[in-house]
This record gives sequence, C-alpha cells and structure tokens, in this order.
Amino acid sequence: MDTKYWMDDPEAHDFPAAMDYLELVFPSRTAKQLTDKLRKAKTITKKTKDILRASRLPLLPPDNIHVRANLKKVMKNLKLSPVLLIRGDPLIIADGYHRLIAIYYLSEDLEIPCRLVDRAAR
Repeated sequence: MDTKYWMDDPEAHDFPAAMDYLELVFPSRTAKQLTDKLRKAKTITKKTKDILRASRLPLLPPDNIHVRANLKKVMKNLKLSPVLLIRGDPLIIADGYHRLIAIYYLSEDLEIPCRLVDRAAR
C-alpha cells in the first residue's frame, strides 16, 4: 500500500455514509449490522483494478466533480480515507467509490486500504 495517499483508518463520517447507502440495498437492520461489522473490521489492502472489477461499477471520468476533488486532495498531499466494502457478487462499495476511481487514474495497480466484510449476518 502506498501510505502517502491513505489514512490508516476510515474517518468517522464514512460509517454513517456507508449506512445511508446500505439502507438503499438492505433492510435497515441489516444495513446497521453490516456497518457495525465494517467499524470492527481490520483494514486490509486490495488492488484498485480488482475492487473496480468485482464491483462491476463503471469507471467515472476524471472530470467527475467528486473524482476531481479527490484527485486534488492527493495532489495537495492530503490523505484519503480507506474504502468500505461488502463482499458479494457483485462487491458493494458502501463508501469510497469516488476515492477508488481517483486512485485508479493514478495507477490501476495501486493497493487500496479497505475494510471488507461478508454480506451474510453472523
């Protein structure tokens, strides 16, 4: 992982953002359980291109307002928050899609810190 781009842990506001998204995909109770699991998960790394492929989401253009904002942060040596992921087919990017895309434009082979949890309740 290239630590010059990344914080060690997600920012506090990333978890409510993830839950807001997950409530669109799952019932509220499941979204809360998944968000709680993301809070407790260890941060690991995965390649940018692999996360994007597994999510099956489109590659946004570099001039997308949020992608561009994250690229500007990187150019100013500001660190980005790790990406929050839910394992499944497809992979769900609960928070950090625009950060992922911004780093993809630097190199698709860069390692991204992420929290990855299983979709199944435990």
